Amino acid sequence: MKLLTGMLALALVIPATSFATTVAVIDSGVDYKHKDLKARIWENPGETPGNNKDDDGNGYVDDVRGWNFADNNNVVIDYQYLNTFPSDCIKYFQVQSRMLMGAASQDDKDWYKEKKGDEAFTKDLETFANFVHGSHVSGIASASRSIERLIAIKIIQTKQTNLGLLDPALLTQARARDDQSNDQLLQFFLKLVVDRQTDVIVKAGAYANAEKADVANGSFGTSVSTVKPAIKEVLTRLLGRDPTDAEAEKYSRELVNLVLEKSKEMVDGAKNTLFVFAAGNDGTDNDQSPMSPANVKTDNVISVAATLGREQLASFSNYGATMVDVAAPGVVINSTIPGDRYLDMSGTSMAAPYVTDAAALVKNANADLKPADVKRLLMGTVDVKDFLKDKVKSGGIVNPQRAVAAAQLSRTESLGQAIDDARTQVVDVEEALPFPSHVDDSQLFVPPLPSPIH
Repeated sequence: MKLLTGMLALALVIPATSFATTVAVIDSGVDYKHKDLKARIWENPGETPGNNKDDDGNGYVDDVRGWNFADNNNVVIDYQYLNTFPSDCIKYFQVQSRMLMGAASQDDKDWYKEKKGDEAFTKDLETFANFVHGSHVSGIASASRSIERLIAIKIIQTKQTNLGLLDPALLTQARARDDQSNDQLLQFFLKLVVDRQTDVIVKAGAYANAEKADVANGSFGTSVSTVKPAIKEVLTRLLGRDPTDAEAEKYSRELVNLVLEKSKEMVDGAKNTLFVFAAGNDGTDNDQSPMSPANVKTDNVISVAATLGREQLASFSNYGATMVDVAAPGVVINSTIPGDRYLDMSGTSMAAPYVTDAAALVKNANADLKPADVKRLLMGTVDVKDFLKDKVKSGGIVNPQRAVAAAQLSRTESLGQAIDDARTQVVDVEEALPFPSHVDDSQLFVPPLPSPIH
């Protein structure tokens, strides 16, 4: 297995300690049986497995490894999907990797082009990506091994539909308010959708807080571009006509802004947790267009763009000089997927847990650090890159070893001094680009971030 081998060495940086950082993975589920994850899975000390009781009185029965807020049960991964997908789903990602490495055959390229145009296969691929997503993220978030406990918090359903936005009951409820203007009616409808579907993220934040998660990875999100197709259909049904582009844009933005308010409520409910959020996979500027939860701006949130190696911003990655804090590698990242398997995947979903793992290492190096301190250390010790100027707030890629050194120094120095000293003591990460020069990653299949809004 080649799982982020650069990160694995970081465990050697930290002196032996009894402290272990607790990391919540808020996602689509975690394969707690995977041979590379099972030793790191959090187990609720207050619960007796299998007795069908809420032993610790937290309102969740048998939440031994976490909780499934998407379905309101303790099943933290949909194992019924294991081994049910066409083998071509795995092959698709493998061929992508070979194409980026310059090792793809002509047969590979022809097959890839054919599959990319297959609508039925694309739907299978999206469901497959959801199923493996949380486990893939978990492997990256715990790549340094032995110092983290992973809490599985499931908020994403494996097979998603647009039933939430196009739910006939909600549409009927909105149409009944015929005494209101179109704008009032649409505002009412959007609030109905958001109130019902974002309840899971607020509860997820409260759960992470209750179980004292030091860091929470959130490789999920809702963007204007991902909700716009469904919003257009909603407008057509409620207005009785095709909406203008301006109308679709307006109400898509308003929906995302409503979700953003709920995301802030989630974060505010866990002040002692550092939330690491993926910036988004739309290739757009988060300073100009709302993105939730990445655009929540608090001291306990850090948002992450994706780079191709450490050489360029990934073409699919969202960015933002104000709204996106740091960058991390996010193209062709090998990690765990259900069934004791591994796969290369790409996205800001993969960049965020790289930073989550670094944050866990920093916290483990100095347990007295608050979330805002960990964020400051991570941002202050980046490898500054010209190509990230005006793209992310820190201007650089997270350097875990330098951040850990700063955390160790902060035991006896001010944060500012620790950062300055670490910058002189630890060099930039030097990694040979695993891809040929001038790689075009624009043809990658990088699905939108999984979202609780669907």
